This record gives sequence, C-alpha cells and structure tokens, in this order.
Amino acid sequence: MGKGTLIKGLLERVPGIHVAVSATTRPPRPGEVDGRDYHFLSPEEFERRVRAGEFAEHAVYAGNRYGTLRSELDRPARAVLLEIDVQGARQIHGQRPDALLVFIAPPSLDELERRLRRRGADSEEQIAKRLAAAREELAARDEFAHVIVNDDAERALAELERLVGKIVAR
Repeated sequence: MGKGTLIKGLLERVPGIHVAVSATTRPPRPGEVDGRDYHFLSPEEFERRVRAGEFAEHAVYAGNRYGTLRSELDRPARAVLLEIDVQGARQIHGQRPDALLVFIAPPSLDELERRLRRRGADSEEQIAKRLAAAREELAARDEFAHVIVNDDAERALAELERLVGKIVAR
C-alpha cells in the first residue's frame, strides 16, 4: 500500500479532512485529472506563482517541481492533509510549528523499488530518480516526531488514523 492508498483509507475512516491538491510540473500519468490528482502547471507558470508568493511550500523532487498552493490550505475543513516531501515538511513546520508531521517510510528501498515497478507508471529513469530521492528522505526521518513504517497496510493505516484523529477531535 502506497501513500496515496493510505490517504484514501484515512479519508474513509476520518471525516472532515480536506486533502490539498498539490501542484506539479511533471506531466500527467494516464488517468490523472488536472485539479483532482494534481494542478498540472508548466515550469513557467509554477515559477510565476512561486514569485507571486502563492505557494505555502514547494520543492524539487525526482527532477520535477511540486508544491502546495496557499489557497489549498484555506479550504473549510477540520484538518487539511498534505502529501509532501521532506523539503516541503520543513517549510510547513517553519510556518506552522503546531502542524502534525508524519513520515511514511517504506519497509526498505528494495520494497519501494518493487512497488514502483509493480505500479508501472514510471520509466526506468524516473524510478532511479525516485529511489535516489527516497534515500535522501530516509536520512531525514529522525527530524519527524512520528514515523510510520508502511510494511503492514492495516497497521500503518490504524496508526495514521490514531494520529490524525487526535487533531480532528480538537
């Protein structure tokens, strides 16, 4: 179970959460819809919005730019969930020190590679970039108060639900 599947499971179990739709410069994968899966932006448009201060956080991951628009954080909800990388989490923590930051770790890099290949959505070059980025991210896991190793889908989902449930119940 990947991060996206964990998030879907969380949304089924904990009502009132808004999942922020990230912006990216990468091209859409088959079946992805602009505005639902991502806000797909040209590199020029992404940069324009960065300069205009429209992003709460942004970073480069596996050769593409990703970010969360401030407008996504202003949606009415009991909690806003961001699926972001370590660079983005650092930026969010700097702006909102009370944010719940959870690092979702793969059981191993070998298992992550198996999952990426099984998904079949990335080229060999993209898989290599994602694995290199994952190595860097795993080195930063100790910066997070909460780390969930995604080796057992139900256990990982239950732990995420427990952590997020505390926020939503406030």
